[in-house]
Amino acid sequence: MHTSRVVRSDVVGSLLRPEYLKRAWSARESGELGQAEYKKIEDRAVNEAIALQVGAGLDAVTDGEMRRYAFYGHLIDCVEGFEKLGGWAIAFRDEAGNETRLERPVVVSRLRRRRHLCGEEFAYLRARTDRVAKSTLVSAQQAAAYFDPEKSSGAYPNIDAYLADVVDILRDEVAELARLGCSYVQVDAPQYAGLLDPAIRAGYQRRGSDPDRLLERCIELDNAVIGSHPGVMFGLHLCRGNNDSKFYASGGYDPIAARVFRGARFQRFLLEYDDERSGGFEPLRHVPDDRTVVLGLVTTKKPALESAESLTRRIREAALFIPLERLALSPQCGFASTMQGNRVTADDQAAKLRRIAEVARELWPPTGGKAR
Repeated sequence: MHTSRVVRSDVVGSLLRPEYLKRAWSARESGELGQAEYKKIEDRAVNEAIALQVGAGLDAVTDGEMRRYAFYGHLIDCVEGFEKLGGWAIAFRDEAGNETRLERPVVVSRLRRRRHLCGEEFAYLRARTDRVAKSTLVSAQQAAAYFDPEKSSGAYPNIDAYLADVVDILRDEVAELARLGCSYVQVDAPQYAGLLDPAIRAGYQRRGSDPDRLLERCIELDNAVIGSHPGVMFGLHLCRGNNDSKFYASGGYDPIAARVFRGARFQRFLLEYDDERSGGFEPLRHVPDDRTVVLGLVTTKKPALESAESLTRRIREAALFIPLERLALSPQCGFASTMQGNRVTADDQAAKLRRIAEVARELWPPTGGKAR
């Protein structure tokens, strides 16, 4: 267990997939490459991801999500019952109005776990680093988006019956990670973004859904998934969408801050704060005294490298609302929430990870103590 370590320089999860891995993935999907050979290539990509993060000086590392085709891919690949591309597509856009549509999965039969979602990922990672090894897990509310009243009705009478199975699977996964010795589990919950964006909130209301009731449901589901595991640190990652350097939602944390920060039982909140779409730091007032906020100030969407001075200044601005000793630093999201990845290079990515570690060491010199 590594919970005795303070994690000041953090990483959200995914890293850019190397081109050789993308080619191998396509070859495996088309049947041109066998599974055993593919695994060797996949392992190489994970080894390189670990080396990159350790070399950058980060306190916590992931496997880069190299074994997933998207941040939610572990659920789809490890659980029977989903059609990979049959769900409703959502639009990601950039500041210029360009759009990328992402087709999502849909549940079409009863869920049955084929294998553990994160067991292989974590066991391999744990054996190859002495840093805090983080495992990332999709949230139940994200999986809720894969229920379609028409396409899913043959499998489940309603979304609640479906979500009950999702929560059972995810709760078992958390227990398995704890059994394997994982000390840091991050739940990725971009669906919360729809509950802070004014336009999306208005859309929910027009369709007869109360966004605040949906928010309470998100929190209930996530709390049920993480359960109670002493010695495991749980982080909740909130972002506004991340695909092809584009976003899904905009808006400050104000509409959800009090309920999420006080109602969710996570010890860490990893928050997107890389541009004005995220609003100000005032909502951090609602974070309870025993929780840590990881400021996602370094963007994964654009190649320009943030200066150490600008990052330090923004962290000190946040410290006006929450003490500096309860803050940490990370990218605003993953570099490749999908296989395609964001529009940055491997060199851009490496420079940003190094900058995070550099600023964290300067602001929080290593002194040991309890991870928060």
